[in-house]
This record gives sequence, structure tokens and C-alpha cells, in this order.
Amino acid sequence: MEKKIPVRKEDLRFKILHALYQPYKWLIYIPVLAVTTAVLGSIAVCFGFLGLPKLGSQLCGVNWARLNSFFTPMFVRVSGRENVDPRQSYVVVSNHQSHYDIFVMYGWLGIDFKWVMKAALRKIPFLGIACEKLEHIYIDRSNTYAAIASINQAKTRMVNGTSVVFFPEGTRSDTEKMGPFKKGAFHFAVDLNLPVLPVTIIGTREILPKKTLDLFPGMACMIIHPPVSIEGYNTENLEELMDKVRGVIESAL
Repeated sequence: MEKKIPVRKEDLRFKILHALYQPYKWLIYIPVLAVTTAVLGSIAVCFGFLGLPKLGSQLCGVNWARLNSFFTPMFVRVSGRENVDPRQSYVVVSNHQSHYDIFVMYGWLGIDFKWVMKAALRKIPFLGIACEKLEHIYIDRSNTYAAIASINQAKTRMVNGTSVVFFPEGTRSDTEKMGPFKKGAFHFAVDLNLPVLPVTIIGTREILPKKTLDLFPGMACMIIHPPVSIEGYNTENLEELMDKVRGVIESAL
């Protein structure tokens, strides 16, 4: 079978395709992103006021992610879905390369979950209040007591198959290599006696690199690994759990 040669950013082919994509990005994709965020965000807020955050997340959040992925276009390949029990709550832990990781997780993970996100995202029009009403978890990293209170409140929501998603690097990685993990996700798992579900996302950094608007179509892959039991782990050996989960995620990179 003939081996396909990947398109490199220094190639003339890529430069031509990139230039041709720019009018589409600004004239089609960005307006679509704005409209879908405003419309589906507003509908999600209504579900929140009606006390139906789970339904709002399933209908609005998933469709928001898939619509914007379709119009990018970003194609997503998922493996390991058999490792997920929809009746089980998890602490989902993933590497973080791009804002497009959010589309991948929301659109294709296939379980009900709450995000742990930085408080600054609350200011994004429509999206910020929608996430609040869908009971996602805002963390103020500058205020330790407020952050702890937010996490403690979130713990009451992790029942009946509702999970929580962390990006334990805390920020997007500049390269394919992962940054160091923070302990919050693993404290959460140990405190609530929930298994950790490692997820590896590949390819989103090429679609939208960190701190740029250099968007370009591509393929993303999401690998859902078998859950990691927290049996035998506690605050004393938490770093062993962190290293184990980090190794699982990194193995697919």
C-alpha cells in the first residue's frame, strides 16, 4: 500500500491551502461559531432555569461542539468507547493541546459530565452563563478558599453516571509533550472514591495552535483508556496515582 506523505506547514501545498482557507474562516466559520454559541447557549440557559442541566448539556452542548467541528471542518476518530460504563461516574483526565479539545470531549465522549474551568471563562458572552446554568464548575485560581468551595459544591453532582472532566496540566501544552500535572483531579477522585478515566487527545494542536487564530481543518483522535482504580491510593501516595495516569495518557502520544 502506498504510504501517504503528510502535508507539512513549510510545504508550498500547505501554504496554498492555508491561504485559500482564510476567507472561509472569516466569512463562514467565525460567524457560524458566533451564531451557534449565542443560540445554543441561550437555549442551554433556559434548560438550566428549568432545572434540566443534564438535558441541556446533551442537546445544546453536544450539538454546539459537533456543529462547529463540522464547519471547521474537524473530523474526529474515537477508540476505546467500550471502556466507559454510562452508569458509572468518573474523574475524566485528559491532556490539553488546544481549545478544540473542548469540541472533541463535548461532542464525542458520550457521557454526561461537568467541566472544571477557570473563572475567566465565565466572562465569555452566552457561553459563560450557559456553562454556569449547566452546572459546570468555575475555579478561581487566585482565591484558594473560593476554589475549594467550588470543588466541594461540585462533589454533590457526581452521581448517577455524571462525571467531572479535568485538564490537569492547567493550561494548553505548547508541544506534543504534556506539561506537569496538578493534583486537584486526583484529590477529587480519592475524596469521592471515583475511578479515573484517562483520555488522550491527538491532532487538535495542528487544527488550532495555542494562543493563535491560525485555524486549519484536520483530523483529531480521542483514545479512551481503561479506567484506573483509586483503590490503595490516598493523599500520602497521590503522586503515584498521578504518575500512573500520566503514563497511560502519554503512552498514546
